[in-house]
Amino acid sequence: MEAIWTSVVAVGGTLMGAVITHLFQRLASGRSELFARSEALRQERIATYSSFAAAVEDYRHGQADRWYRKQQAPDGEVFITARDEAHRLRTVTRQVLYRVKLLTDDQGGILAAERAYQCTRDVSTARDQAERDALDAQARHAIEAFVAHASPLIR
Repeated sequence: MEAIWTSVVAVGGTLMGAVITHLFQRLASGRSELFARSEALRQERIATYSSFAAAVEDYRHGQADRWYRKQQAPDGEVFITARDEAHRLRTVTRQVLYRVKLLTDDQGGILAAERAYQCTRDVSTARDQAERDALDAQARHAIEAFVAHASPLIR
């Protein structure tokens, strides 16, 4: 009889060990999947936020070029080319802005990105050099504010 109880305890211990091992492996697997997902999202955010900063900076340069070419010859071919390039850069910037909006829950980050876009858009509307310089500085600060706001979101 003692041999039967020894066998029952051994089988019970083996089953309990298998169940506990299964539970721990399941928990570890879940944690591993969660980490992989959060790391992939983090990497996507890094790529998108840096792409947005680069795109809006290119757009700012395009807007400045557009403004200067308009001052030189408002109806000239050089101005029309600069205007068309600024429109292309605006489209690229809007596309990356949409990605920023899709990838973050942080309303402050979205507002900072929209502000950078809007300030940059306004650079070409300046009436004179002083206003253009002020709008350009405002756009540059808005871009830097976006980067400063987005930086903690990817750490």
